[in-house]
Amino acid sequence: MKSFDALARRGLGLRLIGFDDGPFERRPGARVPVSGVVCRDVRFEGMVFAWATRDGDDAGEVIAAALLGSRFYAQVHGVLLDGVTMGGFNVIDLQALAERLDRPCVAVMRRPPNLDAVRRALARLPHPEERLSRLSRAGPVHQEGGFVFQVVGEAPAAVARALAQVTDRGQVPEPLRLAHLINGAVIRGESGRRA
Repeated sequence: MKSFDALARRGLGLRLIGFDDGPFERRPGARVPVSGVVCRDVRFEGMVFAWATRDGDDAGEVIAAALLGSRFYAQVHGVLLDGVTMGGFNVIDLQALAERLDRPCVAVMRRPPNLDAVRRALARLPHPEERLSRLSRAGPVHQEGGFVFQVVGEAPAAVARALAQVTDRGQVPEPLRLAHLINGAVIRGESGRRA
């Protein structure tokens, strides 16, 4: 797969898919909607939809299956995630996901996480050691170009440039912003204010 910078040098648009979870019930094992929105730079091109489990261990597999089973897989240059967890504390193994998809995978955050609080929360769930191991495999948290993220499969500086390219305004890349809005509309009947 070509690096983000190599694609930019060739003048090609950057096609990324952004996955975000939607509103879900607070009961254990509840189904969690997961939307994946494909954008070429900031233009919407398509989407996939799947379900994960609240506080489960299936989010990475759900994301991989949704993308690999779609017509978008061959076209997508990289994967964006709204953080490294979905549906509460369903922790995604960013390293395994990048290897399975053969694409750079980037967990984007609004602010640096409070890792001590996350570790305490994970300790109260089943299989805390595995969840903590997945969390540690996501690598260091980077703050570059106004973005906060973890990445596997691409250089942090190239990721910061790519995130700026696919962000229309603010600090939320368009694929993630749209996935968030769509999930809210599907589950609640209308999108929320904040994306």
